[in-house]
Amino acid sequence: MMFAVAMTFIDQTIVSIAAPDIVSELGLSASGMQWVVNAYLLSLAAFFAVGGRLADLWGPRRVVVAGTLIFVVSSAMCGCVPDGDHALTWLVAFRATQGLGAALLFPAALAVVVAVFPIERRGRALALFFGLTGALTAVGPLLGGWLTTWTWRAIFWVNVPVAVVALVLTALAHISDRRRDEPLDVKGAVLIAVGMGTSVLGFQQAAAWGWDSAATWACIAGGLAVLYVFCRYELRTRHPLINLSVFRDRAFTVDSLVLFFAMLAFVPVFFFASVYAQVSLSASANQAALYLLYFFVGFAIASQWGGRILDKRGARPTLKIGCVVGAVGFALWAGKLTDLSMHDQWPYVALAGAGIGFILAPASTDAVNRAIDASYGEVTGITQTVRNYAASIGLAVFGTVLAHTMTDNVVDTLRKRGVPPDQVDSVAEDVTQSITGQADARTPTGDGPVATTMRDAMSSIRMDFAEANQWVFYGMAVALGIGYLCALRHPGGQAAGAEETPAQSPVHH
Repeated sequence: MMFAVAMTFIDQTIVSIAAPDIVSELGLSASGMQWVVNAYLLSLAAFFAVGGRLADLWGPRRVVVAGTLIFVVSSAMCGCVPDGDHALTWLVAFRATQGLGAALLFPAALAVVVAVFPIERRGRALALFFGLTGALTAVGPLLGGWLTTWTWRAIFWVNVPVAVVALVLTALAHISDRRRDEPLDVKGAVLIAVGMGTSVLGFQQAAAWGWDSAATWACIAGGLAVLYVFCRYELRTRHPLINLSVFRDRAFTVDSLVLFFAMLAFVPVFFFASVYAQVSLSASANQAALYLLYFFVGFAIASQWGGRILDKRGARPTLKIGCVVGAVGFALWAGKLTDLSMHDQWPYVALAGAGIGFILAPASTDAVNRAIDASYGEVTGITQTVRNYAASIGLAVFGTVLAHTMTDNVVDTLRKRGVPPDQVDSVAEDVTQSITGQADARTPTGDGPVATTMRDAMSSIRMDFAEANQWVFYGMAVALGIGYLCALRHPGGQAAGAEETPAQSPVHH
Protein backbone atom coordinates (compact mmCIF):
# COMPACT_ATOMS: atom_id res chain seq x y z
CA MET A 1 0.00 0.00 0.00
CA MET A 2 2.92 2.34 0.69
CA PHE A 3 4.24 1.64 -2.79
CA ALA A 4 0.80 2.26 -4.30
CA VAL A 5 0.29 5.67 -2.69
CA ALA A 6 3.89 6.75 -3.35
CA MET A 7 2.80 7.98 -6.80
CA THR A 8 0.18 10.30 -5.33
CA PHE A 9 2.67 11.82 -2.87
CA ILE A 10 5.37 12.26 -5.49
CA ASP A 11 2.89 13.97 -7.82
CA GLN A 12 2.09 16.68 -5.28
CA THR A 13 5.61 18.09 -5.61
CA ILE A 14 7.18 16.93 -8.86
CA VAL A 15 5.19 19.26 -11.16
CA SER A 16 6.31 22.46 -9.38
CA ILE A 17 9.97 21.69 -10.17
CA ALA A 18 9.22 21.14 -13.87
CA ALA A 19 6.95 24.22 -14.16
CA PRO A 20 9.40 26.49 -16.07
CA ASP A 21 10.01 23.86 -18.76
CA ILE A 22 6.30 23.05 -19.14
CA VAL A 23 5.44 26.74 -19.52
CA SER A 24 8.29 27.34 -21.96
CA GLU A 25 7.56 24.38 -24.26
CA LEU A 26 3.75 24.58 -24.26
CA GLY A 27 3.50 28.37 -24.13
CA LEU A 28 1.21 28.38 -21.08
CA SER A 29 0.26 31.52 -19.17
CA ALA A 30 1.10 31.91 -15.49
CA SER A 31 -2.53 31.34 -14.52
CA GLY A 32 -2.62 28.32 -16.84
CA MET A 33 0.35 26.72 -15.04
CA GLN A 34 -1.33 27.42 -11.72
CA TRP A 35 -4.31 25.42 -13.00
CA VAL A 36 -2.07 22.49 -13.88
CA VAL A 37 -1.00 22.38 -10.22
CA ASN A 38 -4.43 23.18 -8.79
CA ALA A 39 -6.50 20.81 -10.95
CA TYR A 40 -4.92 17.82 -9.23
CA LEU A 41 -5.56 19.18 -5.72
CA LEU A 42 -9.05 20.36 -6.62
CA SER A 43 -10.01 16.92 -7.90
CA LEU A 44 -8.53 15.31 -4.77
CA ALA A 45 -10.59 17.58 -2.52
CA ALA A 46 -13.79 16.97 -4.49
CA PHE A 47 -13.62 13.16 -4.68
CA PHE A 48 -11.82 11.94 -1.55
CA ALA A 49 -15.05 11.38 0.36
CA VAL A 50 -16.40 9.32 -2.54
CA GLY A 51 -13.18 7.28 -2.62
CA GLY A 52 -13.40 6.52 1.08
CA ARG A 53 -17.03 5.41 0.83
CA LEU A 54 -16.38 3.24 -2.23
CA ALA A 55 -13.59 1.47 -0.31
CA ASP A 56 -16.23 0.45 2.25
CA LEU A 57 -18.87 -0.56 -0.29
CA TRP A 58 -16.78 -2.31 -2.96
CA GLY A 59 -13.85 -3.49 -0.84
CA PRO A 60 -10.52 -1.68 -0.47
CA ARG A 61 -8.54 -4.01 -2.79
CA ARG A 62 -10.83 -3.35 -5.76
CA VAL A 63 -10.75 0.39 -5.18
CA VAL A 64 -6.94 0.42 -4.82
CA VAL A 65 -6.61 -1.35 -8.17
CA ALA A 66 -9.17 0.92 -9.86
CA GLY A 67 -7.54 4.07 -8.46
CA THR A 68 -4.07 2.92 -9.52
CA LEU A 69 -5.23 2.22 -13.09
CA ILE A 70 -7.03 5.58 -13.43
CA PHE A 71 -4.00 7.37 -11.98
CA VAL A 72 -1.40 5.73 -14.20
CA VAL A 73 -3.40 6.07 -17.45
CA SER A 74 -3.95 9.76 -16.67
CA SER A 75 -0.23 10.17 -15.93
CA ALA A 76 0.73 8.65 -19.27
CA MET A 77 -1.74 10.96 -21.05
CA CYS A 78 -0.32 14.02 -19.24
CA GLY A 79 3.10 13.07 -20.61
CA CYS A 80 1.66 12.80 -24.13
CA VAL A 81 0.14 16.30 -24.19
CA PRO A 82 0.34 17.75 -27.73
CA ASP A 83 1.73 21.20 -28.52
CA GLY A 84 -0.77 23.81 -29.67
CA ASP A 85 -3.93 25.59 -28.56
CA HIS A 86 -5.40 22.58 -26.76
CA ALA A 87 -2.33 21.82 -24.63
CA LEU A 88 -3.64 23.54 -21.49
CA THR A 89 -7.10 21.92 -21.73
CA TRP A 90 -5.52 18.48 -22.26
CA LEU A 91 -3.10 18.85 -19.35
CA VAL A 92 -5.64 20.25 -16.87
CA ALA A 93 -8.23 17.57 -17.79
CA PHE A 94 -5.84 14.66 -17.25
CA ARG A 95 -4.39 16.24 -14.11
CA ALA A 96 -7.97 16.29 -12.79
CA THR A 97 -8.47 12.59 -13.61
CA GLN A 98 -5.12 11.92 -11.95
CA GLY A 99 -6.60 13.54 -8.84
CA LEU A 100 -9.67 11.30 -9.16
CA GLY A 101 -7.44 8.20 -9.27
CA ALA A 102 -5.53 9.38 -6.21
CA ALA A 103 -8.80 10.15 -4.40
CA LEU A 104 -9.90 6.53 -4.93
CA LEU A 105 -6.49 5.03 -4.19
CA PHE A 106 -5.36 6.76 -1.00
CA PRO A 107 -8.30 6.21 1.41
CA ALA A 108 -8.64 2.59 0.25
CA ALA A 109 -4.91 1.94 0.80
CA LEU A 110 -5.03 3.54 4.24
CA ALA A 111 -8.12 1.49 5.12
CA VAL A 112 -6.18 -1.70 4.28
CA VAL A 113 -3.29 -0.71 6.56
CA VAL A 114 -5.62 0.31 9.41
CA ALA A 115 -7.61 -2.95 9.22
CA VAL A 116 -4.47 -5.11 9.44
CA PHE A 117 -3.09 -3.59 12.67
CA PRO A 118 -4.77 -3.69 16.10
CA ILE A 119 -5.31 -0.33 17.75
CA GLU A 120 -2.38 -0.63 20.19
CA ARG A 121 0.08 -0.99 17.27
CA ARG A 122 -1.64 1.31 14.82
CA GLY A 123 0.18 4.51 15.81
CA ARG A 124 3.63 3.17 14.93
CA ALA A 125 2.33 1.41 11.81
CA LEU A 126 0.71 4.54 10.42
CA ALA A 127 3.68 6.66 11.50
CA LEU A 128 5.79 4.40 9.30
CA PHE A 129 3.18 4.65 6.52
CA PHE A 130 2.99 8.44 6.62
CA GLY A 131 6.69 8.89 7.40
CA LEU A 132 7.96 6.83 4.48
CA THR A 133 5.33 8.04 2.03
CA GLY A 134 6.08 11.58 3.18
CA ALA A 135 9.77 10.93 2.63
CA LEU A 136 8.87 9.66 -0.84
CA THR A 137 7.36 13.08 -1.47
CA ALA A 138 10.93 14.33 -1.18
CA VAL A 139 11.76 12.06 -4.10
CA GLY A 140 9.37 14.18 -6.20
CA PRO A 141 11.57 17.30 -6.40
CA LEU A 142 14.79 15.27 -6.68
CA LEU A 143 13.35 13.03 -9.37
CA GLY A 144 11.73 16.03 -11.06
CA GLY A 145 15.00 17.93 -11.23
CA TRP A 146 16.82 14.93 -12.71
CA LEU A 147 14.09 13.90 -15.18
CA THR A 148 13.49 17.47 -16.36
CA THR A 149 17.05 17.60 -17.71
CA TRP A 150 15.91 14.88 -20.14
CA THR A 151 12.29 15.94 -20.74
CA TRP A 152 9.62 17.31 -18.44
CA ARG A 153 7.21 14.69 -19.86
CA ALA A 154 9.19 12.02 -17.98
CA ILE A 155 7.85 13.36 -14.64
CA PHE A 156 4.48 11.85 -15.64
CA TRP A 157 5.79 8.74 -17.36
CA VAL A 158 7.79 7.71 -14.28
CA ASN A 159 4.48 6.73 -12.64
CA VAL A 160 4.00 3.87 -15.11
CA PRO A 161 6.68 1.47 -13.78
CA VAL A 162 5.76 2.43 -10.18
CA ALA A 163 2.11 1.53 -10.88
CA VAL A 164 3.05 -1.81 -12.44
CA VAL A 165 5.08 -2.77 -9.37
CA ALA A 166 2.28 -1.54 -7.06
CA LEU A 167 -0.31 -3.69 -8.88
CA VAL A 168 1.96 -6.77 -8.70
CA LEU A 169 2.56 -6.23 -4.97
CA THR A 170 -1.18 -5.74 -4.38
CA ALA A 171 -1.87 -9.08 -6.08
CA LEU A 172 0.84 -10.83 -4.03
CA ALA A 173 -0.40 -9.37 -0.73
CA HIS A 174 -3.71 -11.34 -0.90
CA ILE A 175 -5.64 -8.45 0.63
CA SER A 176 -9.05 -9.45 1.97
CA ASP A 177 -11.95 -7.48 0.48
CA ARG A 178 -14.52 -6.73 3.17
CA ARG A 179 -17.55 -5.16 1.51
CA ARG A 180 -20.75 -3.54 2.73
CA ASP A 181 -24.04 -4.32 1.06
CA GLU A 182 -25.29 -0.73 0.97
CA PRO A 183 -26.10 1.66 -1.90
CA LEU A 184 -23.81 4.53 -2.83
CA ASP A 185 -25.21 7.94 -1.95
CA VAL A 186 -24.99 9.39 -5.47
CA LYS A 187 -26.83 12.61 -4.65
CA GLY A 188 -24.49 13.24 -1.71
CA ALA A 189 -21.45 12.52 -3.92
CA VAL A 190 -22.62 15.10 -6.48
CA LEU A 191 -23.35 17.70 -3.80
CA ILE A 192 -19.95 17.41 -2.09
CA ALA A 193 -18.07 17.40 -5.41
CA VAL A 194 -19.93 20.53 -6.59
CA GLY A 195 -19.59 22.27 -3.21
CA MET A 196 -15.90 21.50 -2.81
CA GLY A 197 -15.08 22.24 -6.44
CA THR A 198 -16.96 25.55 -6.64
CA SER A 199 -15.68 26.97 -3.36
CA VAL A 200 -12.06 26.03 -4.10
CA LEU A 201 -12.44 27.50 -7.61
CA GLY A 202 -13.36 30.82 -5.99
CA PHE A 203 -10.28 30.73 -3.77
CA GLN A 204 -7.99 29.68 -6.62
CA GLN A 205 -9.21 32.39 -9.00
CA ALA A 206 -9.18 35.17 -6.41
CA ALA A 207 -5.68 36.21 -7.55
CA ALA A 208 -6.83 36.54 -11.18
CA TRP A 209 -10.37 37.84 -10.63
CA GLY A 210 -9.62 39.91 -7.51
CA TRP A 211 -11.07 39.62 -4.02
CA ASP A 212 -13.49 42.42 -4.88
CA SER A 213 -14.91 40.44 -7.82
CA ALA A 214 -18.51 39.25 -7.67
CA ALA A 215 -17.47 36.03 -9.45
CA THR A 216 -14.93 35.21 -6.71
CA TRP A 217 -17.45 35.55 -3.90
CA ALA A 218 -20.24 33.91 -5.91
CA CYS A 219 -18.06 30.78 -6.23
CA ILE A 220 -16.93 30.78 -2.60
CA ALA A 221 -20.35 31.54 -1.12
CA GLY A 222 -22.16 29.30 -3.61
CA GLY A 223 -19.82 26.38 -2.91
CA LEU A 224 -20.18 26.77 0.87
CA ALA A 225 -23.97 26.95 0.46
CA VAL A 226 -23.94 23.67 -1.48
CA LEU A 227 -21.79 22.10 1.26
CA TYR A 228 -24.37 23.25 3.83
CA VAL A 229 -27.13 21.61 1.77
CA PHE A 230 -24.94 18.48 1.59
CA CYS A 231 -24.65 18.34 5.40
CA ARG A 232 -28.40 18.77 5.86
CA TYR A 233 -29.09 16.05 3.29
CA GLU A 234 -26.58 13.63 4.85
CA LEU A 235 -28.26 13.95 8.25
CA ARG A 236 -31.59 12.84 6.75
CA THR A 237 -30.57 10.05 4.37
CA ARG A 238 -30.48 6.40 5.48
CA HIS A 239 -27.13 5.48 3.86
CA PRO A 240 -25.11 8.73 3.83
CA LEU A 241 -21.88 9.25 1.92
CA ILE A 242 -20.38 10.62 5.16
CA ASN A 243 -21.71 9.69 8.59
CA LEU A 244 -21.60 13.16 10.14
CA SER A 245 -22.33 11.80 13.61
CA VAL A 246 -18.60 11.06 13.88
CA PHE A 247 -18.13 14.80 14.51
CA ARG A 248 -19.97 14.38 17.82
CA ASP A 249 -16.70 12.91 19.05
CA ARG A 250 -14.79 16.01 20.20
CA ALA A 251 -11.42 14.34 19.65
CA PHE A 252 -12.28 13.55 16.03
CA THR A 253 -13.41 17.14 15.43
CA VAL A 254 -10.20 18.51 16.97
CA ASP A 255 -8.09 16.08 14.92
CA SER A 256 -9.82 17.32 11.76
CA LEU A 257 -9.35 21.00 12.66
CA VAL A 258 -5.64 20.55 13.48
CA LEU A 259 -5.18 18.69 10.17
CA PHE A 260 -6.95 21.54 8.35
CA PHE A 261 -4.65 24.25 9.72
CA ALA A 262 -1.51 22.11 9.28
CA MET A 263 -2.39 21.38 5.66
CA LEU A 264 -2.79 25.08 4.90
CA ALA A 265 1.01 25.02 5.09
CA PHE A 266 2.08 21.46 4.21
CA VAL A 267 1.28 21.13 0.48
CA PRO A 268 1.61 24.86 -0.43
CA VAL A 269 5.11 25.02 1.08
CA PHE A 270 6.44 22.76 -1.70
CA PHE A 271 5.31 25.16 -4.40
CA PHE A 272 6.33 28.40 -2.68
CA ALA A 273 9.69 27.12 -1.39
CA SER A 274 10.72 25.62 -4.74
CA VAL A 275 9.83 28.82 -6.64
CA TYR A 276 11.59 30.95 -4.00
CA ALA A 277 14.74 28.81 -4.28
CA GLN A 278 14.83 29.11 -8.06
CA VAL A 279 14.04 32.85 -8.17
CA SER A 280 15.55 34.47 -5.07
CA LEU A 281 18.41 32.00 -4.51
CA SER A 282 19.04 31.50 -8.27
CA ALA A 283 19.05 27.75 -7.60
CA SER A 284 18.75 25.09 -10.28
CA ALA A 285 15.86 22.62 -10.20
CA ASN A 286 18.12 20.04 -8.53
CA GLN A 287 19.32 22.53 -5.92
CA ALA A 288 15.71 23.53 -5.20
CA ALA A 289 14.93 19.85 -4.65
CA LEU A 290 17.78 19.55 -2.12
CA TYR A 291 16.43 22.66 -0.38
CA LEU A 292 13.10 20.86 0.12
CA LEU A 293 14.91 17.74 1.28
CA TYR A 294 15.81 19.50 4.55
CA PHE A 295 12.08 19.81 5.22
CA PHE A 296 11.58 16.06 4.80
CA VAL A 297 14.47 15.11 7.04
CA GLY A 298 12.68 16.86 9.90
CA PHE A 299 9.32 15.49 8.76
CA ALA A 300 10.44 11.83 8.61
CA ILE A 301 12.17 11.86 12.01
CA ALA A 302 9.25 13.60 13.76
CA SER A 303 6.69 11.24 12.15
CA GLN A 304 8.30 8.22 13.83
CA TRP A 305 8.65 10.00 17.15
CA GLY A 306 5.04 11.22 16.99
CA GLY A 307 3.78 7.69 16.28
CA ARG A 308 5.44 6.35 19.44
CA ILE A 309 4.02 9.19 21.54
CA LEU A 310 0.56 8.46 20.12
CA ASP A 311 0.73 4.77 21.09
CA LYS A 312 1.87 5.58 24.63
CA ARG A 313 0.06 8.79 25.54
CA GLY A 314 -2.56 9.52 22.85
CA ALA A 315 -2.75 12.26 20.24
CA ARG A 316 -3.01 15.39 22.40
CA PRO A 317 0.70 15.75 23.34
CA THR A 318 2.01 15.23 19.83
CA LEU A 319 -0.54 17.63 18.29
CA LYS A 320 0.47 20.36 20.74
CA ILE A 321 4.20 19.72 20.21
CA GLY A 322 3.78 19.65 16.43
CA CYS A 323 1.85 22.92 16.23
CA VAL A 324 4.35 24.76 18.45
CA VAL A 325 7.44 23.36 16.69
CA GLY A 326 5.90 24.01 13.27
CA ALA A 327 4.82 27.57 14.09
CA VAL A 328 8.28 28.42 15.46
CA GLY A 329 9.99 26.72 12.49
CA PHE A 330 7.96 28.56 9.84
CA ALA A 331 8.36 31.90 11.65
CA LEU A 332 12.16 31.54 11.94
CA TRP A 333 12.34 30.31 8.33
CA ALA A 334 10.37 33.38 7.20
CA GLY A 335 12.82 35.65 9.00
CA LYS A 336 15.76 34.07 7.18
CA LEU A 337 14.32 34.23 3.65
CA THR A 338 15.81 37.67 2.95
CA ASP A 339 19.33 36.44 3.83
CA LEU A 340 19.30 34.74 0.39
CA SER A 341 21.43 31.90 1.75
CA MET A 342 20.29 28.28 1.59
CA HIS A 343 22.99 27.29 4.09
CA ASP A 344 21.65 29.63 6.79
CA GLN A 345 18.07 28.43 6.40
CA TRP A 346 18.30 24.63 6.64
CA PRO A 347 17.83 24.29 10.47
CA TYR A 348 14.58 26.24 10.29
CA VAL A 349 13.39 24.38 7.18
CA ALA A 350 13.95 21.08 9.05
CA LEU A 351 12.20 22.46 12.15
CA ALA A 352 9.13 23.42 10.11
CA GLY A 353 9.10 19.91 8.59
CA ALA A 354 9.37 18.34 12.04
CA GLY A 355 6.31 20.29 13.21
CA ILE A 356 4.21 18.91 10.35
CA GLY A 357 5.65 15.43 10.96
CA PHE A 358 4.49 15.47 14.59
CA ILE A 359 0.96 16.38 13.47
CA LEU A 360 0.18 14.49 10.27
CA ALA A 361 0.31 10.80 11.21
CA PRO A 362 -0.96 11.09 14.84
CA ALA A 363 -3.93 13.31 13.94
CA SER A 364 -4.89 11.08 11.00
CA THR A 365 -4.43 7.89 13.04
CA ASP A 366 -6.37 9.16 16.06
CA ALA A 367 -9.22 10.22 13.76
CA VAL A 368 -9.33 6.79 12.09
CA ASN A 369 -9.22 5.03 15.48
CA ARG A 370 -12.50 6.76 16.26
CA ALA A 371 -14.20 5.28 13.19
CA ILE A 372 -17.87 4.36 13.49
CA ASP A 373 -18.51 0.62 13.09
CA ALA A 374 -14.94 0.12 11.81
CA SER A 375 -15.74 2.18 8.68
CA TYR A 376 -12.10 3.01 8.07
CA GLY A 377 -12.54 3.96 4.44
CA GLU A 378 -15.30 6.43 5.23
CA VAL A 379 -13.44 8.14 8.09
CA THR A 380 -10.23 8.25 6.06
CA GLY A 381 -12.27 9.87 3.28
CA ILE A 382 -13.40 12.58 5.71
CA THR A 383 -9.91 13.38 7.03
CA GLN A 384 -8.34 13.36 3.56
CA THR A 385 -11.12 15.61 2.24
CA VAL A 386 -10.34 18.06 5.03
CA ARG A 387 -6.62 17.87 4.26
CA ASN A 388 -6.92 18.45 0.53
CA TYR A 389 -9.57 21.14 0.86
CA ALA A 390 -7.17 22.98 3.18
CA ALA A 391 -4.26 22.48 0.74
CA SER A 392 -6.29 23.98 -2.12
CA ILE A 393 -7.33 26.96 0.01
CA GLY A 394 -3.75 27.45 1.23
CA LEU A 395 -2.37 27.51 -2.32
CA ALA A 396 -5.05 29.96 -3.39
CA VAL A 397 -4.92 32.36 -0.43
CA PHE A 398 -1.14 32.38 -0.01
CA GLY A 399 -0.76 32.66 -3.80
CA THR A 400 -2.92 35.78 -3.73
CA VAL A 401 -0.93 37.25 -0.83
CA LEU A 402 2.34 36.54 -2.67
CA ALA A 403 1.12 38.06 -5.95
CA HIS A 404 -0.19 41.28 -4.39
CA THR A 405 2.84 41.80 -2.13
CA MET A 406 5.28 41.04 -4.93
CA THR A 407 3.54 43.49 -7.29
CA ASP A 408 3.67 46.27 -4.67
CA ASN A 409 7.36 45.57 -3.99
CA VAL A 410 8.31 45.61 -7.69
CA VAL A 411 6.32 48.83 -8.24
CA ASP A 412 8.39 50.52 -5.50
CA THR A 413 11.65 49.16 -6.96
CA LEU A 414 10.87 50.32 -10.52
CA ARG A 415 9.67 53.76 -9.38
CA LYS A 416 12.95 54.32 -7.54
CA ARG A 417 14.80 53.42 -10.77
CA GLY A 418 12.88 55.93 -12.86
CA VAL A 419 10.50 53.74 -14.86
CA PRO A 420 7.71 55.99 -16.24
CA PRO A 421 4.62 56.02 -13.97
CA ASP A 422 2.31 54.99 -16.81
CA GLN A 423 4.33 51.77 -17.32
CA VAL A 424 5.19 50.83 -13.73
CA ASP A 425 2.01 48.94 -12.86
CA SER A 426 1.81 46.88 -16.05
CA VAL A 427 5.53 45.97 -15.95
CA ALA A 428 5.29 45.01 -12.26
CA GLU A 429 2.28 42.79 -12.92
CA ASP A 430 4.10 41.09 -15.82
CA VAL A 431 7.11 40.43 -13.58
CA THR A 432 4.92 39.00 -10.82
CA GLN A 433 2.97 36.79 -13.21
CA SER A 434 6.11 35.38 -14.83
CA ILE A 435 7.81 34.65 -11.52
CA THR A 436 4.93 33.31 -9.44
CA GLY A 437 3.55 31.28 -12.32
CA GLN A 438 6.65 29.54 -13.56
CA ALA A 439 9.57 29.91 -11.16
CA ASP A 440 11.41 31.94 -13.78
CA ALA A 441 13.78 34.86 -13.24
CA ARG A 442 15.46 35.07 -16.63
CA THR A 443 16.96 38.46 -17.42
CA PRO A 444 14.83 40.52 -19.86
CA THR A 445 16.27 41.02 -23.36
CA GLY A 446 16.09 44.15 -25.54
CA ASP A 447 17.73 47.56 -25.47
CA GLY A 448 14.74 49.75 -24.53
CA PRO A 449 14.88 51.85 -21.34
CA VAL A 450 12.49 49.55 -19.44
CA ALA A 451 14.37 46.37 -20.42
CA THR A 452 17.67 48.02 -19.47
CA THR A 453 16.27 49.10 -16.10
CA MET A 454 14.87 45.61 -15.52
CA ARG A 455 18.28 44.03 -16.16
CA ASP A 456 19.86 46.40 -13.65
CA ALA A 457 17.10 45.73 -11.13
CA MET A 458 17.16 41.91 -11.19
CA SER A 459 19.00 41.57 -7.86
CA SER A 460 16.49 43.94 -6.25
CA ILE A 461 13.59 42.01 -7.76
CA ARG A 462 14.97 38.76 -6.32
CA MET A 463 14.98 40.44 -2.91
CA ASP A 464 11.45 41.76 -3.53
CA PHE A 465 10.33 38.18 -4.12
CA ALA A 466 12.03 36.99 -0.93
CA GLU A 467 10.28 39.74 1.06
CA ALA A 468 6.92 38.81 -0.50
CA ASN A 469 7.46 35.19 0.48
CA GLN A 470 8.03 36.24 4.08
CA TRP A 471 4.35 37.15 4.33
CA VAL A 472 3.41 33.69 3.05
CA PHE A 473 5.64 31.82 5.50
CA TYR A 474 4.54 33.99 8.44
CA GLY A 475 0.98 33.14 7.38
CA MET A 476 1.85 29.44 7.60
CA ALA A 477 3.23 30.01 11.11
CA VAL A 478 -0.04 31.73 12.09
CA ALA A 479 -2.05 28.78 10.69
CA LEU A 480 -0.13 26.37 12.93
CA GLY A 481 -0.59 28.74 15.87
CA ILE A 482 -4.36 28.49 15.36
CA GLY A 483 -3.90 24.72 15.12
CA TYR A 484 -2.30 24.79 18.58
CA LEU A 485 -5.36 26.56 20.03
CA CYS A 486 -7.50 23.79 18.53
CA ALA A 487 -5.18 21.08 19.92
CA LEU A 488 -5.75 22.43 23.44
CA ARG A 489 -9.40 21.36 23.08
CA HIS A 490 -8.46 17.71 22.46
CA PRO A 491 -9.78 15.57 25.34
CA GLY A 492 -6.64 13.40 25.35
CA GLY A 493 -6.41 9.70 26.04
CA GLN A 494 -6.58 6.79 23.64
CA ALA A 495 -9.50 6.08 21.33
CA ALA A 496 -11.69 3.22 22.46
CA GLY A 497 -11.16 1.71 19.01
CA ALA A 498 -13.45 -0.12 16.67
CA GLU A 499 -14.19 -3.77 17.15
CA GLU A 500 -11.74 -6.15 15.57
CA THR A 501 -12.43 -7.28 12.06
CA PRO A 502 -11.42 -10.56 10.40
CA ALA A 503 -8.71 -8.65 8.58
CA GLN A 504 -7.00 -7.96 11.90
CA SER A 505 -6.78 -11.53 13.18
CA PRO A 506 -3.52 -12.57 11.43
CA VAL A 507 -1.65 -10.02 13.56
CA HIS A 508 -2.33 -12.05 16.71
CA HIS A 509 -1.08 -15.37 15.33
